[in-house]
Amino acid sequence: MRVAVFSTKSYDKTYLDSANAGQHQLVYLEPRLDSTTAFAAEGAQAVCVFVNDVLDAEVIAILAKQRVQLITLRCAGFNHVDLEAAKLHGITVARVPEYSPHSVAEHAVALMLTLNRKIHRASARVREANFSLDGLLGFDMHGKTVGVIGTGKIGQCVAKIMSGFGCRVLAFDPYPNQKCIEAGATYVALQTLLSNSDIVSLHCPLTPETHHLIDEKAIKQMRAGVMLINISRGAVIDTRAIIRGLKSGVIGSLGLDVYEEEEYLFFRDLSSTVIHDDVFARLLTFPNVVITGHQAFFTNEALTEIAGTTIANISAYELSGSVVHPVSVERLV
Repeated sequence: MRVAVFSTKSYDKTYLDSANAGQHQLVYLEPRLDSTTAFAAEGAQAVCVFVNDVLDAEVIAILAKQRVQLITLRCAGFNHVDLEAAKLHGITVARVPEYSPHSVAEHAVALMLTLNRKIHRASARVREANFSLDGLLGFDMHGKTVGVIGTGKIGQCVAKIMSGFGCRVLAFDPYPNQKCIEAGATYVALQTLLSNSDIVSLHCPLTPETHHLIDEKAIKQMRAGVMLINISRGAVIDTRAIIRGLKSGVIGSLGLDVYEEEEYLFFRDLSSTVIHDDVFARLLTFPNVVITGHQAFFTNEALTEIAGTTIANISAYELSGSVVHPVSVERLV
């Protein structure tokens, strides 16, 4: 099959080429997919896209006119895809339901440790020959309460790691995970988790129910000085409410690997340009905030699995007209 691969970076090409081994004609395109770039899929039977590509009704209609039959996501999340529009135009949608939950979970813990022990600030000081410890005081993770919101495979890994640290783990999810319980977590109501956790870590998908799950109301239920970690999707938190929480001191530290408007920022080098997003710029002014550019997935193991599953979806569709890991409106019901 001829596949137009949007939002391509050098590492995408490396891992996809290795997994593909010449099976399909992969056409690599650096721009992200939206209504202004969709024309580049002309002649392709499939498009391969990432988290910040736009697949709304308008884009899907353009792809349909170009006879694109398959949208294959090289990610787990599909909140950026209009599945109704895909169904209307008879386009199959596939995804990578999981790759390495350990990569994402470990990044969440890395953010926790960085914020707690002020590693980001300490490293900058030492480079300037400043070896003072003032302002770098942390706390023992052992004995603290960690709240895990969303207990799929990633949340399960976080629960297991934090239990290993000697933490008390509270969990919230509409669908309790027995393996999470075996890892030492106790399921409680969301309000109970928020009011009793020293650290809150978000691992839930973005759905209408989880949009701005952490808002003004949720912040008021949190312990003063709480550490908040979000590596799920940016819009799970209300960023403006989070900023107010940081200013008031309710949120003692914040670690983000995702951001509500990240599609205009992440996965590109903007070091020589002015960032016009005032909300993001405000976040960067806080010394107790650490932000990474959606890199939690970025390990050799995860990229290998993502590429392999993506190619498997394409190959299955070419052979049978169905994919290994479909996502559709019907499957969401």
